[in-house]
Amino acid sequence: MTNRVVVTGLGVVAPNGVGLPDFSHALKNGISGIKHDPQLQQLLFSCQIAGKPDITEELLKHYFTELEIRNLNSTGIVYGVIAGMEAWKDAGLSPVNSDEPDWNSGTIFGAGTSGIDKFREAIYKIDDLQIRKIGSTVVAQTMNSGVSALLAGKLGLGNQVTTNSSACATGTESLIMAFDRIRSGAATRMLAGSTSDSGPYIWGGFDAMKVCTYKHNEEPEKGSRPMSATASGFVPGSGAGALVLESLDVALHRGARIYAEVLGGHVNSGGQRGTGTMTAPNSAAVQRCITMSMADAGIQSSEVEVINAHLTATSKDALEIENWVAALGRSGTNFPYINSIKGMTGHCISGSGSIECVAAVLELNEQFIFPNLNCEDLNPDIEALISPSCIPGVCLHTNFEILAKASFGFGDVNACVILKRYHK
Repeated sequence: MTNRVVVTGLGVVAPNGVGLPDFSHALKNGISGIKHDPQLQQLLFSCQIAGKPDITEELLKHYFTELEIRNLNSTGIVYGVIAGMEAWKDAGLSPVNSDEPDWNSGTIFGAGTSGIDKFREAIYKIDDLQIRKIGSTVVAQTMNSGVSALLAGKLGLGNQVTTNSSACATGTESLIMAFDRIRSGAATRMLAGSTSDSGPYIWGGFDAMKVCTYKHNEEPEKGSRPMSATASGFVPGSGAGALVLESLDVALHRGARIYAEVLGGHVNSGGQRGTGTMTAPNSAAVQRCITMSMADAGIQSSEVEVINAHLTATSKDALEIENWVAALGRSGTNFPYINSIKGMTGHCISGSGSIECVAAVLELNEQFIFPNLNCEDLNPDIEALISPSCIPGVCLHTNFEILAKASFGFGDVNACVILKRYHK
């Protein structure tokens, strides 16, 4: 017997909204969080715009001690802890207030490159002969698992505590991993999420690869253009998303609010074979990931009504649509509604999947489909595959039951999860 798994808590730190009310409002109204970044301009980046969450001192003090704030210089940890703690509170849960941890609750909270600014701060002040004086907080802020470890300590989690890392697929993968653990009975509650640092030391490599847009430095909100004929590369972003997952029985027993049900999911890799490379997807693997996620969820492709897509505003957008068409066996006006949050946030790298999963759950729970920004000039290769009517340019308020969320990442890795509206 397997457990049904539901989402009972959400937390988000996104470029276009910190906290659920602001984030939901931004989604429904197509509000962008992409702005000009003076530091990127000063450093002569080609792309001088970015999506960066606005964290106030008051918010920091709500989640961190004065000592922690004094030593913190890892934006990814800051974003992740705030999103994770918010999700826990949103689920109606409190930190363990005893010496014994909660053996049934854990976290899988993903990260990419972590704590670069903290590491640079530490080594900049010393030479090799003084390396042992690097500082006592460096390890906790630069190890990838720093975010999950800090969350576990603040909440008292005694089940699995770990950090996954699969590039841009990290957040969606963390959700699927947490779902599997609850479904199998290894845990009753898991905090799933992911986070990404912000700043030039994170984004510099992408700028050097020339995968970021350079054409919209004077019009930041026009820069991220998923599915657009004039898309010229992604806009770098950062932030974190978090979701509390529980077995349905546990959630019902404690009278928790239920946002949505997780039906199933799948993760795989194209092995960098065929068309797959470090930076390009193996289409056979992408299609297999989608079809296997539907099989795991026990649904038919005809039941998918909305796709919350990866779509990064690069040359690969048309290929992603082509893979969805092939995997679902649906095209033209028979294709589901599809949207991408990246027109509002940019590409939040390892934080993207979890932020987008939060958006997907909000769409299901509140029964809306957020608009796609900046694709009025739809890519003709996409228009040849699906009807423009499937790509909403305004927020739609409509009833739907099943949403597919996918994320694809560097290294030819894929993750797709199937979510369903919950009915009592």
